[in-house]
Amino acid sequence: MASRYDGYRRRMGRVLSFLERNLDDPPSLDYLAGLAHYSPHHFHRVFTGMVGESLAAYVRRLRLERAAMFLARTGRPVTDIALDSGYDSHEAFTRAFKSHFGASPSAYRETARRGLPLPKSPVAPPKPQGDTTMDAKIMLFPKTRVAYVRHVGPYAQCEAAWNTLCAFAGPKGLLGPQTRCIGVCHDDPEVTPPEKIRYDACITVPDEVAAEGQVGIMDIGGGEYATALHEGPFSGLHASYAELCGVVLPKLGREPGYAPSFEIYLNDPSTTAPQDLRTEIYIPLLPKA
Repeated sequence: MASRYDGYRRRMGRVLSFLERNLDDPPSLDYLAGLAHYSPHHFHRVFTGMVGESLAAYVRRLRLERAAMFLARTGRPVTDIALDSGYDSHEAFTRAFKSHFGASPSAYRETARRGLPLPKSPVAPPKPQGDTTMDAKIMLFPKTRVAYVRHVGPYAQCEAAWNTLCAFAGPKGLLGPQTRCIGVCHDDPEVTPPEKIRYDACITVPDEVAAEGQVGIMDIGGGEYATALHEGPFSGLHASYAELCGVVLPKLGREPGYAPSFEIYLNDPSTTAPQDLRTEIYIPLLPKA
């Protein structure tokens, strides 16, 4: 298993090397996913889990670090360096540079010219992931029939979809103790613009239940999934997804598939404190090689 994990790391290493050589024109997410032989649907989470920072943060950091080198070693105008670093204005570049290094570009250059120790980033450098305490397992999730309402927009604003679904299910007696509440997550918020994120609020239903109005019927599951328990606020789910995709699965020798991930909510967020929420994450898997 260790050699297969090393193989995954080498594949991600190719992506990092390619990005370093193409900082001025980073390729598309689909291209990078293909370079690493990962599903585009989950590649960003794999990247974040393995590298320790998001793809956008990685590119931004390398551009700023390259800018620092130009400031220290060349006499190029700050505006030119800003444009080469992907910033539209001197002001935007200055804000980003100062946030990263704790000094303005001009102050950084002056320090370098005087031969003094250069300012360091006040932010701790990212740590590539490797160790995990996540208790994950691989299981066969049976095909499951659900009623659902589609929400398009930020995940945090999906309450209206749940209200519509519950208004449909309540009078029909579909909200019993065995009913599971499931969120199907079609998009990664680190990649998809907030206003275009797709999310399906779902409840499990018997086969005889039919679609009605805004409520649709579909099947989910029916294959192998990696699953782990996320404990705490929904705002921390992205980090758990990244760890599961980018740390746990490579160690297990498995890769995420192309279907959407989903979440099963084990308690009610309207009556449960955020720190006490319990959410099961399910990531679809590609067949074993």
